[in-house]
Amino acid sequence: MLQLDVLRHGQTEQGHTLRGHLDDALTLQGWQQMQNTIDQHLKEHSVWDAIVSSPLQRCSLFAQKIQQQLGCPLIEMPEFKELYFGRWEGKTVQHIHETESELLGQFWQDPCQYAAPQGENLLQFQQRLELGLHQLITQAEQQKWHSVLLISHGGVIKWLRCIARQHALNQLLSMPAELAHMIRFRLDLSVSSKLQLQEIQE
Repeated sequence: MLQLDVLRHGQTEQGHTLRGHLDDALTLQGWQQMQNTIDQHLKEHSVWDAIVSSPLQRCSLFAQKIQQQLGCPLIEMPEFKELYFGRWEGKTVQHIHETESELLGQFWQDPCQYAAPQGENLLQFQQRLELGLHQLITQAEQQKWHSVLLISHGGVIKWLRCIARQHALNQLLSMPAELAHMIRFRLDLSVSSKLQLQEIQE
């Protein structure tokens, strides 16, 4: 079994918009939110065998800081970036509702079929995340890692929760994923062809 602790980044400079692949920075409050979560975890649990991070700076810069603090290996994986919102990147939901309400409504109702203009739909997003997760599993088996910290995004956490709870993919947008909150999952490494994922409530 692989223990996967997934930390969502904290507050960012463009937190009121759909950020997707925009590379906005954490605010000071966002840094502190994430550090508080890490500190609380380390009071109760041992250090991870490795850290994996999205390459976007709201995740990667904090990951580098924690890697220096803890001394464990750090790997950046672009597969764990946020859902790409295409033309809607950097826009508020209110602005999109006012300018492209029909497209927005289709996306909310059926995000597997409809995507933001020039963006990813959920099936493409899932394909990317599955690839990343299988690569992570392979690395963990080779390096004999038992616990990994993944620093990533709300959409990634929502997808993992969908898989763990055996919900349909089109329910992803309704899954919870709080800023700077850590969620624990367990991955069964004995079934490499199919993702066996369990969400652990603490």
